[in-house]
Amino acid sequence: MTERNLSPGALAALDFARSPLAVFGLVILIAFVVLALIGHWIAPQNPYDLKGLDIMDAQQPPGGTAMTGMVFILGSDTLGRDLYSAILYGMRISLMVGTLSTLVAMAIGTTLGLVAGWAGGWVEALIMRIADLQLSLPAILVALILISLIGPGLFNVIIALILVQWAVYARTVRSVVLVERQKDYVAAALGLGISRLRIMFRHVLPNCAPPLIVIATVAVGGAITLEATLSFLGIGLPATQPSLGRLIANGFAYLMSGVYWISLFPGFALLAIIVAINLVGDRLRDVLNPRLKR
Repeated sequence: MTERNLSPGALAALDFARSPLAVFGLVILIAFVVLALIGHWIAPQNPYDLKGLDIMDAQQPPGGTAMTGMVFILGSDTLGRDLYSAILYGMRISLMVGTLSTLVAMAIGTTLGLVAGWAGGWVEALIMRIADLQLSLPAILVALILISLIGPGLFNVIIALILVQWAVYARTVRSVVLVERQKDYVAAALGLGISRLRIMFRHVLPNCAPPLIVIATVAVGGAITLEATLSFLGIGLPATQPSLGRLIANGFAYLMSGVYWISLFPGFALLAIIVAINLVGDRLRDVLNPRLKR
């Protein structure tokens, strides 16, 4: 079967596969997602079970042995938690927070962008000025303000990340809608008496999908990084929910005293996830936007 006979989705997948670096990033990303999903089955210890921890096992080096005889493959942290287990559980939390906040922010921003681009007038001006105000401030500053107002915690961190991200999708979708609403198929649909709501979500929205997919892919990495930053600063997730950022923060004070593994291994895991997401997102941008192909 020639490329001419392939569907658009198959062509996009084939084009994506032409980049070995992007395929490598996708494989690494899938591996981390699978490890996060099955982490509670393969982890030798539950880092949430504080009753099962022994302070005598604290700061064991990689390959050290616990009081129970369990081997700490990557060492233990200051609470006596197996770092390998904590990283598996931490990856799940980081990926869940980043993915969930990005999906909800995309849904909110896409809806507001559709409404702004289609309605125009004062509705468009109001939504876009709010989006401009939010985008004019650094994301970390907005997140810090929101967390200080609503307090730390898993649910509140997700809310803060949603409020930080929605404006990007709103502006992107609004710009696409402004172009699409001038095309003949929209005029034909209106002439046939199709409702504006159906035109927006059934006909215009699919044309917004390519840039949204690219933005969302990269935004997941940004959300994970922002959550890790908040947790590292001590105002994100609590110590009982060890995300990768919290694990890095736990060992930062001991980094220069020879106990490097507490921050180093979670840092490597976080770095690998972010790099893999960016490799995939960069390739998707080229595949879904032919004008950017090199």
